Amino acid sequence: MSMAVAGLLAGMALGFAGYFGGFGAFVLVAALGAIGFIVGRFVDGDLEPGEFFRTRTGDRDDRRR
Repeated sequence: MSMAVAGLLAGMALGFAGYFGGFGAFVLVAALGAIGFIVGRFVDGDLEPGEFFRTRTGDRDDRRR
């Protein structure tokens, strides 16, 4: 399945949730879709759990000053 088709299906699901269930259902479907996307990336091997918990480098902190 191409990313365009996946995006189309996700958009349709969000549209139906928003129309039939209101804003709360829209937010719930969007949040569960985001969680599913992240889990799918882990399963495919595109993400590693450590990427979310790395410390910041000193270069970025120096630019703030």
